[in-house]
Amino acid sequence: MKKLFSRIITLAFFGLFLVSCSTPQVSQYANEKPVLDLSEYFSGTIDAYGIFTDRSGEVKKRFTVLIKANWTIVGGKKVGTLDESFEYSDGTKQKRIWTLTEQSPGNYIGRADDVVGDAQGQLAGNALNWTYTLALPVDGTIYNVQFNDWMYLVTPKVMLNKAKMSKFGIELGEVTLSFYKR
Repeated sequence: MKKLFSRIITLAFFGLFLVSCSTPQVSQYANEKPVLDLSEYFSGTIDAYGIFTDRSGEVKKRFTVLIKANWTIVGGKKVGTLDESFEYSDGTKQKRIWTLTEQSPGNYIGRADDVVGDAQGQLAGNALNWTYTLALPVDGTIYNVQFNDWMYLVTPKVMLNKAKMSKFGIELGEVTLSFYKR
């Protein structure tokens, strides 16, 4: 009986572990409003305000981003350019220019100079999930870190963003952003 009880406890623990490791799917947001249209939201000027927190939750950096965005049609596909200018609390500045291409409704590929390969984006309802590897400079060394990036449109002008950073499956920290469309 003791052995059976031990096995039940082990199976229950394993089941809880598997459930805790599951991640949300973008499709579960399909009915959420307002509906996010990337080419509509990321058009014109957008201001963003963010923080980077380490694994313990301590704020390590604060930053602002000025985004100038526009879209065109290339080869029958929507192609967006997001020109991002970052300014960090320590006075450093950074530039990133994204090129986003709609592959099919709700599916996007993103490219930027410091993104390794293609960023993969899926959109449904008010949510967008990006996954990508970023070549991140830290103290003179470049580290390739994985991002699992979630954006949620809250109002037609406000979007919230949470991105988890990891390396070899180990969480390094989180980036939290709020976007405001002018």
